[in-house]
Amino acid sequence: MKNLCKLLLPVIALMMLNIHLFSLETKGGAGDTAGFSMFAGILVFLLIAIMFIIFFKLSSPKYIYTGEKVKGKLSFFSKISAVINRGVPVERESDIMIGHEYDGIKELNNTIPPWFNFIFYGTILLAIVYMIDYHVLGSGSVMLDEYLSEMKTANDKREELIRTGALINPDNVTLSTDAADLEKGKQIYTTNCTPCHGPDGGGTVGPNLTDQNWIHGGGIKNVFITVTNGVPAKGMIAWKTLLTPKQIQQVSSYVLSLQGTKPANGKPPEGEIWADTVKTSGKDSVKITDSSKVKTDTLKQKNNSSKIKKDSIK
Repeated sequence: MKNLCKLLLPVIALMMLNIHLFSLETKGGAGDTAGFSMFAGILVFLLIAIMFIIFFKLSSPKYIYTGEKVKGKLSFFSKISAVINRGVPVERESDIMIGHEYDGIKELNNTIPPWFNFIFYGTILLAIVYMIDYHVLGSGSVMLDEYLSEMKTANDKREELIRTGALINPDNVTLSTDAADLEKGKQIYTTNCTPCHGPDGGGTVGPNLTDQNWIHGGGIKNVFITVTNGVPAKGMIAWKTLLTPKQIQQVSSYVLSLQGTKPANGKPPEGEIWADTVKTSGKDSVKITDSSKVKTDTLKQKNNSSKIKKDSIK
């Protein structure tokens, strides 16, 4: 027993020193606290294991038969098995026989194996430690606290994504009229779009952005998609690799703010006329292929209505 104490005392002292050093290094954030709790849990487990060893040593005189058996020459693993199982030798089984026999099977009154008792007592000890840590001292977080903490973290991340515009996509993008957004959009346009569309949007290599005609569709949704995915066939890169969704919304809104500005050297219109209208389907714009076509369709409708009147008179 003295040798065991001499062995355990330095181990316990070293463990306590490590706890002290670790606590000095992890003063501060929540992550550090979680790391310290994990480290403390491991040390508690080791302390329980040491207590089990001490319990083993103190209870060894109780098992007479195993003590006699261990005195013999046994292998290392046999000795370990004898210690954790405390089985009665076959030649001494008559001493613990109950006298109940059925079909040649005799019932013995063996003691509960020490390893089972250690697990049982260990669960009781861990339950006490858990109760003190989580429900008395409150240093640990119960499941409800962890859930609420994770929900708060998730909501904070969501709010941050909304604030930075990371959740903006073609389905929910809206036209921004905020002066600060338009100014940022202008800066992005000046830096990235001027070489192809000109400083005033009149077009150079790229098309004129100030008229009502659009090659790939007008309105905030279509412009957002065009800027996001680019037009590789015509040399326009996909800006989603360089700009955030919020920045793409800002520059798209600025481009649409150039409508009707009529730059001095603007290129001729290209594409089809696009008129923004309010639709219940959620689309922010509807395509009109040609103004002359619209007039023709109107005249056709008038002719059809006059035909109906004539037919009704007849």
